[in-house]
Amino acid sequence: MLIGLTSDDTISAIATSIGEGGIGIVRVSGSKALVIADKLFVSKAGKKLTDVLSHKVLYGDIIDPDSGEKVDEVLLLIMRAPRSYTCEDIIEVHCHGGPVPLQRVLALTMKAGARLAEPGEFTKRAFLNGRLDLAQAEAVIDIIRAKTDTSLKAAIGNLSGQLSEQVKDLRYTILQMIAQLEAAIDFPEEDIEEAAANDVAKLIQEADLQLSALLATAQTGRILREGLATVIIGKPNVGKSSLLNALLREKRAIVTDIPGTTRDIIEEYVNIRGVPLKIIDTAGIRETADVVEKMGVERARELVGQADLILVLLDSSAPLSSEDKAVLALLSGKKAIVLINKSDLPGQLESEEVEKYTDDRLVLRISVELGQGLAELEQVIVDMVYSGQVCQGEAAFVSNVRQADALEQARGRLTEALATIEAGMPTDCIVVDLRAAWEKLGEITGDTVGEDIIDQIFTQFCIGK
Repeated sequence: MLIGLTSDDTISAIATSIGEGGIGIVRVSGSKALVIADKLFVSKAGKKLTDVLSHKVLYGDIIDPDSGEKVDEVLLLIMRAPRSYTCEDIIEVHCHGGPVPLQRVLALTMKAGARLAEPGEFTKRAFLNGRLDLAQAEAVIDIIRAKTDTSLKAAIGNLSGQLSEQVKDLRYTILQMIAQLEAAIDFPEEDIEEAAANDVAKLIQEADLQLSALLATAQTGRILREGLATVIIGKPNVGKSSLLNALLREKRAIVTDIPGTTRDIIEEYVNIRGVPLKIIDTAGIRETADVVEKMGVERARELVGQADLILVLLDSSAPLSSEDKAVLALLSGKKAIVLINKSDLPGQLESEEVEKYTDDRLVLRISVELGQGLAELEQVIVDMVYSGQVCQGEAAFVSNVRQADALEQARGRLTEALATIEAGMPTDCIVVDLRAAWEKLGEITGDTVGEDIIDQIFTQFCIGK
């Protein structure tokens, strides 16, 4: 762990969202936090901060020390080091939640000796002081940005150390391999190098299975964190906006019988049984002379290339048209579900005819108007996200590209170590690959990560967290 890299500065920031609310919080952390609070806060009961135990709340006023003006009536929470979020002295001023009192209190804390915190600096200090590892620190922002209960559960699991513990167990196993091989190198007269290499080969295979299991959660973890980018496409007036409204369970998009109603892109988050869908309703894809509609069609084509999942709508009450075939042609190499809508109307489109153009993709018959088939569609999407590889109740998820990349590289170095053993190469060559794998896994928890990566991660946080 990178201990001792925190600044001696005392930092201050507004820790709640800007805007009107019942309560807003100004947070101050550092060695001067209590000194600063003592300059600004006057207890109604006449208590001195030096006499107050940690994790106690005082009622009083924030006073401008220069003018003697009362700025706000507040609650002051004291958390003494190391029993705080940052492991430093922290005071939190619970003000009235308007932007003016919050900004006034923040300005007074800085005038009294604090500086404005950088984005994510409170959590960065928690990491650098050993309270959180890097995977847990990343889970903090995942909790803040969670879009569904399932997203929140996965993030809380990582904050609790579920992912970190698995990574640490893997690192310990690799360290044991290294120790076993180095012992064999140190005692060549015992002639145990070959036996040690064989034992390590078995351990590498077991570790590879564990890494594979963790990597299997990466796609699901990313979706739970960011949302499944889902694009609804089809020719005009096929029911795309109606499907969006049905999944949202509210009338978000305008629905009319006039083809080409949707010209711009409509984007919303939808909670599908705990899976967040970043769902996009696009303009109907067709040839058109209308300049605005044409721009919408081009944008729809672009989004198809960027999507994780495409929902293609066809009209059951009409034969397959050239426009439908043009839409289906966009699916090459993409994950898609084909939906034959308006199945409540007299049918003119058979599933068998559609399947000729879908490359064995799933074809479902639905009626958005009557709500038929939507429950089945939702279940298909959930099953697709979890892929049968991880269960919804599993706590440890690889939640971002950085973690997945480190796991992939660690797995690659283990594969190289195994190949080195099979090639009968010297034991110290095996150790080099194993140590590289051990260091890569350490990047996930922050034990072997560079300061530039740390800075990059915490700049993604908001100021005040």
